[in-house]
Order: sequence, then structure tokens, then C-alpha cells
Amino acid sequence: MASDTELLSAAVELGAAFRERSDEIEDARRIPEDVSRSMAEAGFYRMGIPRAVGGLETSPRTSSEVFETLAMGDASCAWVAFIAMTSGTALAAIPQTAARELLRDPLALLTGVFAPTGRAERVQGGFRVSGQWKWGSGSQNARWILGGCTLADQGAPMLDGAGRPRFTMAILPADEVEFVDTWRVSGLCGTGSLDYRAEEVFVPEERVVGFVAEGRPPVTPLYAFPNFTLLALGIGAVCMGIARAAIDDLVQVATSKGRVGSKKTIAEHPLAQAQLARAEADLRSARRLFYGTLDEVWEVALSGEPVGTAQRADLRLATSHAVAKSVSVVSAMYDLGGGASVYKTSRLQRSFRDIHVAKSHIMVAPSTFETVGRVLFGLDVQAASL
Repeated sequence: MASDTELLSAAVELGAAFRERSDEIEDARRIPEDVSRSMAEAGFYRMGIPRAVGGLETSPRTSSEVFETLAMGDASCAWVAFIAMTSGTALAAIPQTAARELLRDPLALLTGVFAPTGRAERVQGGFRVSGQWKWGSGSQNARWILGGCTLADQGAPMLDGAGRPRFTMAILPADEVEFVDTWRVSGLCGTGSLDYRAEEVFVPEERVVGFVAEGRPPVTPLYAFPNFTLLALGIGAVCMGIARAAIDDLVQVATSKGRVGSKKTIAEHPLAQAQLARAEADLRSARRLFYGTLDEVWEVALSGEPVGTAQRADLRLATSHAVAKSVSVVSAMYDLGGGASVYKTSRLQRSFRDIHVAKSHIMVAPSTFETVGRVLFGLDVQAASL
């Protein structure tokens, strides 16, 4: 099994290699098969899977550093890796025998969508699943695909202990879903985040996440950690990686190119110097808050204590702040690049497009700050929203 050091070393090596193939990845509008395989071989797709069934069960700090490093090379590859990590945590909520069966291929990719836009009707031994899901990042390379569903029995919604409709995810074989070519977008083009749909696909109950309690892996700290928080962390890490790449790319441009009508390079202009320094300070401080808060909250999880509302709020604040600052950094670097930034040959324009798509994810929407503000004011919030 890959150690944390090996995962991070692989991220550095592969990130550099993916950077050289960014045009190819973007033009393909998906991750090429050999690129996906190299991420699987590095262990990136197993970081969220329990050790008890053959996964790596990597700490949130290590996985975030992997995504950040990959994003410095190619943001689409980093995005698919983080979706694979969060999807893999679903195997902590199904029987170990079923999880091991899914992982018979050691390079298998599990990915999918949590949003319950599907319906799973109870039948003998399992469920019949139908629906269409958006944002299926990496799904064309996957062996197994998650689809969020409302559970139903004889046409009526199944209810949880509080009397509410029961939502969960079904794990579908990739060869039983249909892909819909909807992914024609401005940024993160290589993620292949198209729609997919299923029609009356039978899913045994042990592959419906959380439905069968018997035989599940032990609940270790990673799986006691809030799921939505893990999802948000990946977005924050990818955005910080994009921002770091944008700063590095701007420095390269600014030291070799000048403004029209001036003999000085961009780097020699005082305004450019000040803007670069502010961007560097913004990214470094956001990164310190992100990882510092993550380390504090992870220590709570390791102690066996539940991660409380205030701690969740702190981490969501640090994550959304990291995204907001990363967006401002990339925008500033794009502007500093001037006319050179607008060409397709410029990496700054790709970083600009990628980060503006990444920031649109609901887990880092501006409303996150409102929710955290309610916590800071001492007002009630729904824990699920954090």
C-alpha cells in the first residue's frame, strides 16, 4: 500500500506530467484512459476507501495536499482524483464482502453523484434504480458509479427514523448506465463531468449505501468525519493548487514580457510588484488557515470525539475562504498578464476558466459564509448543512 510520502511524491511527478498534456486533456473533454490508470496505480483512487477492504484510508490532510499538488499541473485531473476519494468513502457504509467484490480489480475507479435525482424501488433482494444524474466527473473511466436516490417501496417513499423520505446512493455497474454528452463548458473541461442515466437497473441491497448494517467496516476517524466537509476540502485544495500555478505562470510571463510602449518587463513595474506580493500573501494566509483548521479538527476526530457544529463551521469557513482568495489571486494574475493572458497558448486563461467553474460548486457557494455567520452569532443551524 502507498504511504503518505509515496502518495505526495507521485502527485508531484504525475502533476508535472499532466501539465504537459493539459491541451490534450482539455480537448478530449475527459481524462484519457492512460492518465486515469496512472492515478489509479499511484493509489489516488483508493485514498477514501477503508483499509479493512483494501483501501488506503488516507487522512484528509494528505489527500488535500495530493489534490493541491495535482492541480498545479492539471486541475481536471486533480478534480477527478478528489471526486474518486470522496466517492470511495461510501464503501465504509456497505458490507465488507460487497466492498471487496467491487474492488476485485485493484485499479477500479468508483465515482458518482450524491444528489438524489434518481429513484430506487424496493424489489426482492434489492432495488430497481432509474434516474439521471448531472456532474458525473470521471465517470467514463469508472468501473462502478454512484447515483443518489430516493428509496421507495410499492410506490411510496421509504422513511427514516424521523419520518422523512430516505435518501441514499446506489452503486451501479458502469456498463449498465448510459452517458449523455452534456459536458461542453468553459472550464475544468477535462473532468468529463457529463450526465449519466439508468433505467430499471437492478442493484442488490448490499450495494445500496447504508441499507445493510451487518458486516460493515469499523467506523474509524475518516468515516466519523463529516462527509460534506470532505467534499468541500477537495474543492478548496484544487482551487489553491490552481492559484499557485497561476502565480508561478505569471512570474514566468512577467519576467520575460513587457508592456506595449515600455522597455520594462511587467516584473519591473511597481504596481505589478505590489499586486504579486498581495496575491502571495493572500494565498499563503488562506492556505495556513485551511491546513491549520483541518489539523485541529482532525485531532478531534482522532480522539474519538464527535466533530461538533462549531468545528464544522470553522472548517467550512477556512475552505470557502481558501476558494474565495484563490479566485481573487487567479483573477489578479490573469489581469497582470495583460494581452498575453487571453491566448489559448496561455496557461493563465485556463487557470482563470478552471477556477471560475470550480468556485460554482454548491459546497463552496457564498451561502456557506451565511451559514457560518449564523454559528458565530449563536443562532441555530442544521448540522447537515455543514
